[in-house]
Amino acid sequence: MSNSTTNQVQAARATPQTLHRRKIAMITLGILFATVGLLWFLYWLIWGRFEVYTDDAYVNGNLVQLIPRVAGTVIEINTDDTQLVVQGQCIVQLDPTDNEIALQHAKASLGQIVRQVRQYFENASQAQANVILRNADLMKAQLDLKRRTGLIGERAISREELQHYQTNLDVAKAQYDYAVHRLRSIQALIDNSHLYTHPMVERAKATLKTAYLNLQRTHVLAPVTGYVAKRSVQVGQQVTRTTPLLAIVPLNDVWVDANYKESQLYNLRINQPVILYADANPGITYHGRLVGLNAGTGAAFSLLPPQNATGNWIKIVQRLPVRIGLDPRELKEQPLQLGLSMRVTTDIHDTSGKKLAAVALQKPVYSTDVYAKQLVWVDKLINSILQENAPEDVYLPKVSV
Repeated sequence: MSNSTTNQVQAARATPQTLHRRKIAMITLGILFATVGLLWFLYWLIWGRFEVYTDDAYVNGNLVQLIPRVAGTVIEINTDDTQLVVQGQCIVQLDPTDNEIALQHAKASLGQIVRQVRQYFENASQAQANVILRNADLMKAQLDLKRRTGLIGERAISREELQHYQTNLDVAKAQYDYAVHRLRSIQALIDNSHLYTHPMVERAKATLKTAYLNLQRTHVLAPVTGYVAKRSVQVGQQVTRTTPLLAIVPLNDVWVDANYKESQLYNLRINQPVILYADANPGITYHGRLVGLNAGTGAAFSLLPPQNATGNWIKIVQRLPVRIGLDPRELKEQPLQLGLSMRVTTDIHDTSGKKLAAVALQKPVYSTDVYAKQLVWVDKLINSILQENAPEDVYLPKVSV
């Protein structure tokens, strides 16, 4: 018997058993696929249709540029890239010599101005006393002339002598008028002011405060707490008020910009919960809230916006940046650096919120108080200079430090 005939006989004998196995396998496979499809449908029905996912998302945050507020030469740098700095820490020290000299000049100028204004007040008192004196001379001359006018008819006094008394009266009146005008001219320099608030003193105070601030600003302070990046300043470098020194990144306050397709935006609302995963920290789940949708797509704000009004046009699905705020406690435990990739899933169960912010913010989003007390000590310095140059003219209130 040939081999082909033997194979046909064996195939005919095995057909019923093979068909049965195949039938069981097909049924099992069908049940498996049906189960998977049912599970997927249930997942989509219960959760999937209420989730919007994208992996086009990146960590973003504030990049605080540190720029000197006065020009000078760098003599000291107290940090470097990747290092932590705290708010108020001196990061860069500029040469203070020129500013110290300017402050010394401003202090001397204030003292000189105070003494000069004191002289104005003394001149006013002297001019007022002179007016009183000239007024007395005028009254005396008037009385002398009045007493002698009645004697001219009795020939008790000559007309020449009476003319002398008239002349004395004219001189006294002229001297009185001159004294009055001089008093008014001196009072014009001190009206509506006293020694410590005179305009010349106030201007000298302002000059001193400027010199003091310029000296303080040779200490370039960190406005926020964060990590140093992009340090470009070098010792010995001559910097100006527009020279970037370095950047500070506060990693305790970062967010995620998720770039959703325009077809995914319909159900996105402010304050919806978000779950995030970072490629840099596998196995760690971050939680956040949708903060807001951007006012335009990335293409609309690009340097060269696309020109679609052309003959060769191809539609490209646009993406809109959506800002997502992260949980500060999770950020403290597992920090995220700027630019890291994220996978973002937004829960859209609740669509009752707004797509765009409807109320303007009533308080600053970011602020620093590192410069708030710069003038406390200069006020104390000014008061000491005023006391030294005019210690008893006016009451000087105490300055609380």
